[in-house]
Amino acid sequence: MPGPCLRHKGGSAKSSLKLTLRQMDEDAMASVNQELAGRYAAALFDLADDAKALDQVSADLATVNGLFNESPELSQLARSPLVKAEDRARAFAAVMDKAGVSKLVANFAQVVARNGRLFALPQIIRAFNDELSRRRGEIVAEVRVAAKLTAKQESRLLETLQAKHGKGVRLDVQIDPSIIGGMTIRLGSVQIDSSLATKLNKLSMALKSGVSGAAA
Repeated sequence: MPGPCLRHKGGSAKSSLKLTLRQMDEDAMASVNQELAGRYAAALFDLADDAKALDQVSADLATVNGLFNESPELSQLARSPLVKAEDRARAFAAVMDKAGVSKLVANFAQVVARNGRLFALPQIIRAFNDELSRRRGEIVAEVRVAAKLTAKQESRLLETLQAKHGKGVRLDVQIDPSIIGGMTIRLGSVQIDSSLATKLNKLSMALKSGVSGAAA
């Protein structure tokens, strides 16, 4: 009997170690991507500022971000190692042309694509908007939802947050299917989690606790 238990514990420890190492790799990659995004965003911000086009560029980036949120194929194009940088840049140029973004943003996106950094464009957009909000004294509300909000839903959410935290609130909406439904909101030190995933997790823990108590 002791044999299987020892093997089980060893297997659990090995699995736990693998998960820890994987998380460390993901955290390191996220840190690299964040630094990379910051550099590209700073360059774009300087270009937009010099051209007196911060509002136009911000609007164009919102359009591009919407394309990434709505099209899994675009995200796949940005990340696939099977697509050559030149082919990726050419395909993305067609997307930018169809979206009708400004020449400044289209050219910037081409540089990002040809440098093989298109996968980081959503983070670059976020970093650009964070700097713009900082310059304007805005507070960024980071919102995660399972599916795209309608314009009316975004407007109502913004009005609700502004009524409580002031007119300087800006929404940064990110689509995250893992939350299943509902949303999470982080606004400074305030965090609201009404996601279905969290509710199901709490229910699961409550059920396990009830079963354990009954067994005892």
